[in-house]
Amino acid sequence: MDKKEHPKVKFGKTGVLIINLGTPDSTNWWDIRKYLKEFLSDRRVIEVNPVIWQLILNLFILTLRPSKTAHAYKKIWRKESNESPLLYFTKNQKIKLNKKIGNENLIIDFAMRYGNPSIKSKLFKLKDCGCENIIILPLYPQYAAATTATVCDEVYRSLMKMRWQPSLQIVPHYESEPLYISALINSIERKIKEINWKPDIIVSSYHGIPKSYFDKGDPYHCYCHKTTRLIQESLNEKIQIKTTFQSRFGPQEWLTPYTDKTLESLPKEGVKNLLVICPGFASDCVETLEEINIQGRESFMENGGENFDMIPCLNDSQDHITMMEKLVNKYV
Repeated sequence: MDKKEHPKVKFGKTGVLIINLGTPDSTNWWDIRKYLKEFLSDRRVIEVNPVIWQLILNLFILTLRPSKTAHAYKKIWRKESNESPLLYFTKNQKIKLNKKIGNENLIIDFAMRYGNPSIKSKLFKLKDCGCENIIILPLYPQYAAATTATVCDEVYRSLMKMRWQPSLQIVPHYESEPLYISALINSIERKIKEINWKPDIIVSSYHGIPKSYFDKGDPYHCYCHKTTRLIQESLNEKIQIKTTFQSRFGPQEWLTPYTDKTLESLPKEGVKNLLVICPGFASDCVETLEEINIQGRESFMENGGENFDMIPCLNDSQDHITMMEKLVNKYV
């Protein structure tokens, strides 16, 4: 074929795609329902008979739950930019990481596992920009099948549609990455300096998974406890840190101890001053801002607590961006 007739093909670049869980497009009932349907239809998230589950999901959950979820999102929605905090911070992470390491040949972008922008759309965009190599950074420090693995599933499904596939590198987990641990330590110590009281203990709350997933071999529980242990060992302040698990859904047993039950019981055990950190969340979201900082705070105080505060997620802090840079640079 004559060179003049050959289609122009961009090549020679590397793409970095940071991926978070996702967010509804708005607090509108239908947008919430659409988001929940995609999320709760994932076979990695809900490991039950799909026929039975779809009946339960469509007849009951997607009829009743969107209103409750919308109410929670409305409490924490960023009205000034009309977006969820998770979307706001993930955008900023992409912008700041791009300023730090992005260039003509290293393109930084972000996507959401559920909702928009989709993984598929961003992978095709990176490929069209000439990215022959793509690095995937799921923003889940502690690997779980229901989080990191489902990101991989969607990435692989998207690549199946490509005639010319890029090479692929995936950051699998970073629960013990030294820069991650030091960033968490710094966030704890900053908060302790801000408050005028000393915490009796720190609760380290991670998103839960059903216990049956752990019994089948999911390493998530071990990674969470490892992160807490490393924080405890490195923290200058000698304060006990207790690992708990939040956000359980449905009647089955999840990883214990449960965060909500712990916050209820601690004041009765003599804990009156409490800090909570959520190391498994890369960005503040409905689970941290509404479930912990609103519901959890109310529960702790109503049961006899005196002081409560939540340490923000790493979000778009300089420490967090520096850690992302190191994770990405392992594969560039």
